[in-house]
Amino acid sequence: MPEFLDLHSKTSKTLRALAERGMREHGLHLGQNHLLAALWEHDGRTPGEIAAALHVTTPTVTKMATRMAAADLLTRRPDDRDSRLVRLWLTDAGRALQQPVEQERRRMEEAVTADLTDDERRHLLSALTKIHRAANDLLDDA
Repeated sequence: MPEFLDLHSKTSKTLRALAERGMREHGLHLGQNHLLAALWEHDGRTPGEIAAALHVTTPTVTKMATRMAAADLLTRRPDDRDSRLVRLWLTDAGRALQQPVEQERRRMEEAVTADLTDDERRHLLSALTKIHRAANDLLDDA
């Protein structure tokens, strides 16, 4: 079904550009919002824990955290029990972004699905969940 793959690719690129623009309005690069969300959920995680949660590499999180620490969105501190580990902690500025970032994501989602009925939204989410699961299974099998 190459039509699906083509349309999905085009849609993903467009949504990514839209999300990037929305995050820039809050001084973030796309992806940094996901790192923040992981810390909003559970502050004080290690880069490795965040990487696993986000399905990215630890060096990706480390590089992102360096930029975000320079922007005063988070701080790095050694683990209390294991000095080899570093934990990432939100600053007040990082915490303050939670509501506006989540509001921006909701606004974008509502805008791009405005022409869908409630049933279409439910079906879309159900279908995307199944496709995501199948794709992850294929990656795991490789």
